[in-house]
Amino acid sequence: MIVDASASTRRNQALSQAKGLLAGVFDDAYRQRARLALLTASGSGARWQQQGLKASAGLQPWLDGLGAGGGTPLFDAIDQAADWSAKRQKRCPAEQQRVLILTDGRVKDMPALSAQPSQPLPLFSGPVLLIDIERGPIRLGRARDIAVLLNADYRHIDEC
Repeated sequence: MIVDASASTRRNQALSQAKGLLAGVFDDAYRQRARLALLTASGSGARWQQQGLKASAGLQPWLDGLGAGGGTPLFDAIDQAADWSAKRQKRCPAEQQRVLILTDGRVKDMPALSAQPSQPLPLFSGPVLLIDIERGPIRLGRARDIAVLLNADYRHIDEC
């Protein structure tokens, strides 16, 4: 799971709405006894919050304290998550992995979409869902482009 907690997510309560969605995801994961890897993208780099541990009620205080600030090192987080995911898959081949990315898509250094968008970056072995948390009257719509780049399913948070 990758959470964009950059300064732009403070606008129009985007991060607040995302935190509500995350609370539900954490609760479902806890009931299913699922393992989570959680990475935040804010400031100058990505930061691991949890790697492959069982979901627990201990995530709620972290979620309550999650704030936004700084830049959007989203692609750094995606690279780290893909690397960790590949290593984990080798160690635990029977484990089913799913990737959830929450972002408003407001990144400075967006890789160019190839001339053939049917050939996205093969970063993750399992399904990827990108939830667009961009809110407000002016939306850039970059999260949809990122989803195409990653061959991810796309959904706006208003549809969740």
